[in-house]
This record gives sequence, structure tokens and C-alpha cells, in this order.
Amino acid sequence: MATYPLSSVSDKLTPNLIEYYNGFFKELYMYEKRIYRNLVKTDDLVKFEVIVKETDLLIRTERDFSEEARESVLKYRHQLETYIAMNPEFQKSLVPLTDEPHAPEIVREMIQTSQLAQVGPMAAVAGAMAEWVSKDLLKLSKEAIVENGGDIYLVTSKERIIGIYAGDSPLSLKIGIVISPEETPLGVCTSSGTVGHSLSFGKANAVCILSKSAALADAAATAVGNVVKKKTDIELGLERGKEIAGVLGTLIIVEEKMGVWGNIKLTQL
Repeated sequence: MATYPLSSVSDKLTPNLIEYYNGFFKELYMYEKRIYRNLVKTDDLVKFEVIVKETDLLIRTERDFSEEARESVLKYRHQLETYIAMNPEFQKSLVPLTDEPHAPEIVREMIQTSQLAQVGPMAAVAGAMAEWVSKDLLKLSKEAIVENGGDIYLVTSKERIIGIYAGDSPLSLKIGIVISPEETPLGVCTSSGTVGHSLSFGKANAVCILSKSAALADAAATAVGNVVKKKTDIELGLERGKEIAGVLGTLIIVEEKMGVWGNIKLTQL
């Protein structure tokens, strides 16, 4: 789920309005963050946060690996920031780019998964960061659940339930996705045209994608979300999800309507 600054909006506002809107969006973000950070119940794991600039992770592992996780985040942020400085189109493009054989692995995965989903590579950034930090932590912990802006990568030894936050939809926080240990490692990523500050051209309350790759799940959630502009587009969105190689399941919520395709087991919360 890629995020973009509000500079294009704030350039047209007076200083007082900028301060008001910045405060409003900050409060709204913190409210939404508190909600989706409670969507996975893991009382058996140690929970901690790692925040580096725009990267804001909630991590659950067997022990507190805050320092190790921070080092991992810094490593991958450095790789991304260095690559973007040399290739600014990577950050700006809304369409797929060609593969770069000598780029860092996290960059290559973002390029390759965005090619599959037919979106820009930054559409995969939150899922990619969650996935690569998880992989580092799995060298230290048998279980790891890393959430980055609502995008999750997990490896678990017991059944987990991930609640679905869909803003003001009456279905929001009413259903959850059941994840069994055998399904993991797994990426579970959500895009919304009505919640948060991610870039979406659609109007879905929530588009949730399951994939073995969190980077792909993130990119695919953006791609599917872009085509869902009204309730009658749910079927179109499900078909779009089916077309993307590597997508295991798709869930779409628009207002009071929901559509599901693929390997998704739901439960009532």
C-alpha cells in the first residue's frame, strides 16, 4: 500500500487550513491505526513497534527483537532510498517498470510483482517491507507477524484470525480471515479507496488479497481496488484478482456488499 504526501493539496491552502487539515488527517490516521493494529489477536507472542521515518511496523515474535528489527528496516530503507535516488522513476511511476538484474532483491521483487499486477512498483512497498523484515526475524524466531500500514506477512504455528477493517461499511470489523499454519508464510494485504491515505483510483471500502508474497498481495490489492468504483464492480474486481498470477484469494467490500474468490476461510467476529 503506497502512501503519498499531501503536498499537492496543501500547496493550494492557507497556513491555517494546512494546520487544520494536517491535524485532522493525523488524528484520523492514529484512530485507524489503533483499529487495524488490533485486528490480529496474538496474546502468545511478544508485540513491539519499530518506526523509522514513514516505515511504521507492528511486529509479533517469540521474544522482543526490537533492535534486530530496526536494523532490518534501516537496511531495506537504505537499499530503497539509494535506488530511488539513482532511479527516481521507480518512486513516481504508476505503471510497471522493466526488471533490473543488479538491483537489490527487495527492489527486484517490487518490480516483478508490480509487473504481474500491472501497477507501479511503489504499490508493493509496504508489503515488501513487511515481508523482508519478517524473513530476517524468522532467523531468530519460529513465528513472526509483521504489519505495515495494514499489510501483513506472517509465519505462524497456530491458527490466527485477521479482522477486516472496512471503514464505515456495516461489514467492517464483523468478519475475519482464518489463517492456518499450513498456509503460511502468507501475505495478507488490504487496499481501500475510502480509508487511509494510500493511492487508489477506486471506491472500495476494502480489497484484501492473499498471496505467498506480501509484495504481490500489496500490488494486487491496489490493482483490484482501482477497478472497483461501485457495488456492481465487485464481480469485476474478483475477476481482476483471478487474472494476477500468484493471487490465492480476493475479498472485496463495498458498503454493505461483499464478494469473495479463492482460498479464503471467513469467520464472524
